Amino acid sequence: MSAALDSLLDLLDLEQIEQDIFRGMSRSAVVPRVFGGQVAAQALVAAGRTVPDDRGAHSLHAYFLRPGDPGAPIVYSVDRIRDGRSFTTRRVVAVQHGKPIFHLSASFQVHEEGMDHQAVMPPAPDPETLPTAARMLPAYADRFADPRMVDRLLEARAAVDLRYVDAPPFATAGEPREPRSQVWFRTHGKLADDPLLHVCMATYVSDMTLLDSVLLAHGRGGWSVGDVVGASLDHAMWFHRPFRADEWLLYDQESPSSSGGRGLGQARIWTADGKLAITVIQEGLVRVPRD
Repeated sequence: MSAALDSLLDLLDLEQIEQDIFRGMSRSAVVPRVFGGQVAAQALVAAGRTVPDDRGAHSLHAYFLRPGDPGAPIVYSVDRIRDGRSFTTRRVVAVQHGKPIFHLSASFQVHEEGMDHQAVMPPAPDPETLPTAARMLPAYADRFADPRMVDRLLEARAAVDLRYVDAPPFATAGEPREPRSQVWFRTHGKLADDPLLHVCMATYVSDMTLLDSVLLAHGRGGWSVGDVVGASLDHAMWFHRPFRADEWLLYDQESPSSSGGRGLGQARIWTADGKLAITVIQEGLVRVPRD
């Protein structure tokens, strides 16, 4: 296991300070606020800590309310909304400096058999044939206004092996493309056999690239380039089938719409053997900076 992954696992191992109340810390991000995927993953950890072990997460719906302060702890308060025979529902509010910064509702279900069908996995190259971030990012160093950006991006993604199928938005800024993006990802090291941990890790990664397809449609390079400003507004995920976040997962993303200063990204996450594992939808604030 890499040191970066070990550090991320420590970040997700929340401190319980009272019944249904947990505290988490933050790590540095590319932007000067708490990374949204971190808050979502920690909130799901908090919810899962109050749920019986025989119930797995099957969906979450969340809103990002305020930018998080990376220098301050985050307190997660869990409400036990419902404990039914098959489903358990939890609501989590993340608080900093006395104000809510994030709100999540999550549902958990006892495993059961039922009707089963899925879409067909889209074509994608073998992830092992694609360049790693350490190889790919330095080639685009001249695209970033901040000379430290390559190092910051590598640090932010050090726990995850994330490989772009096609050129990322910052590589083709100024050239509108089809609003579609694919990346393969897995953690840099093996994880414990805890289904909640794998779900939380996928939640963490899901906020890294989902709005790339919005940027591609308009030829924008993104926050690291500085030709847009924005933030995640809401996030929803449905967990369909078991998967491991330490094995290759294909994140197939597209944007059906952007308007009103907002962009919508939707995606499916597939296992390497073609099983549809997760569906993700996110809307983000995407604005062109004013002169």
